[in-house]
Amino acid sequence: MITQPAERSAETVRKWDSGPQPPHPATPATPPIPMPGLAAAQPELVHRIRFWPWVVILVLTGAAWFTRASWLPLIPRGMAGEKPGAAKAGAKPVPVRVAQVVQHDMPEYLTGLGTVTAFKTVTLRSRVDGELIKVAFTEGQNVSEGDLLAEIDPRPYKALLDQAEGMLAKDEAALSLAELTLARGKELVKKQSLAPQQLDEEAAAVATMKGTVQTDRGLVANARLQLAYCRIVAPITGRIGLRLVDQGNMVHANDLVGMAVITQLQPISLVFPIPQDNIPRVQRRMNEGQVLPVDAYDRDFKQQLAAGKLAAIDNQVDALSGTLRFKAVFDNKDDMLFPNQFVNAKLLVDTRKNAIIVPSAAVQRGPNGVFVYVVMEDETVDLRYVKAGYTEGAETLIETGLAPGEIVVTDGLDKLKKGAKVTTREKDQEQGPKKKKDHSPDSTQGEPEKSVARAPDDKPKTASPAQPSTESPK
Repeated sequence: MITQPAERSAETVRKWDSGPQPPHPATPATPPIPMPGLAAAQPELVHRIRFWPWVVILVLTGAAWFTRASWLPLIPRGMAGEKPGAAKAGAKPVPVRVAQVVQHDMPEYLTGLGTVTAFKTVTLRSRVDGELIKVAFTEGQNVSEGDLLAEIDPRPYKALLDQAEGMLAKDEAALSLAELTLARGKELVKKQSLAPQQLDEEAAAVATMKGTVQTDRGLVANARLQLAYCRIVAPITGRIGLRLVDQGNMVHANDLVGMAVITQLQPISLVFPIPQDNIPRVQRRMNEGQVLPVDAYDRDFKQQLAAGKLAAIDNQVDALSGTLRFKAVFDNKDDMLFPNQFVNAKLLVDTRKNAIIVPSAAVQRGPNGVFVYVVMEDETVDLRYVKAGYTEGAETLIETGLAPGEIVVTDGLDKLKKGAKVTTREKDQEQGPKKKKDHSPDSTQGEPEKSVARAPDDKPKTASPAQPSTESPK
């Protein structure tokens, strides 16, 4: 077993790395001691020594690549052989769309998704039992109060009325006879020809007949009322819906499903919620006696359906949603609103006078605040921080930072930075036809060639095809 491999291994490796060396002239060459284990380990050790420097280089290169965003801007352009301002001079203008800052009055609205509610909704039901012999309305028809809508077979109820009237006539005749008998009895009592007890009996008979007649009159009135119920008329003015019962069916007073539904559409109300934080603004206007207008829009806020006014405010805030319900009234003359319809309500609470307005697309938000790109006179953009206020649709109110008449960028913002050169698309569209017109071959056709006079020593100058030479002699 070999006991000294360490020192010889290192010495042997150094000799192997540096290549074969001639023996020292003063010292005779010593033959190497054969070591089989060390000879097998030499190639693996040398491979490891050469491999690790490349690993370190690759790791440092990768770290520098992934962190280039932090150190690359710190390198001056001149170090790479690039002239300062060369990139800026060769940069192409960024095509953008622009808009002008304007100043005008801007209304402030509060919006909420509401539900249209009818003031009156009536379900038509029969009060008597019988056959439906007539339907006098058309589905979707506008009806007025008192219009005939349906009719039930009245013959059974006419018979009951005749019976009640006959009983009343019979009892009224009996009452007249009892009253005459009582009058004779009083005369006979004065002559002492009739006992007082019999006179009392005749008076009681008259009172009984009066009660019977009164009962009969009630039966007659009830029979007439039942007969009147055979004609179903409109109780309110409104629009009638689809028919639920067809002619010829038996209807009953206790039917759960009615014959139709009438809904009042003019006027109609809209109930919508408003956040509780905006209650003081609205209540202040209400206390001043102002009438606050309310507009109803579709779900996309593109089409106005109706215009009305605020009518009432609920008396408590919903604890779950933190909103208060408002009720607006609309005349709905064109029948654009229907009960249970979902619409967007816009409540006008204030109007800002002479406000600075820009398109909402121009307002950008960054880590340092709200900013816009302003186009300068040299067709470069300036990044300017502003204080944005209320936004209504495609317009945004600017509190500070802009002046009327300035030009702001509304499209192409993703490629801009402070000081970037821009060109407006509107300007390109205007210059496009001009360039086509100037370079068109037809622009020079039909023009007579002009002779150019020149001195003998002058050399002829070549004119462009689009612009003939018109030099005068020197």
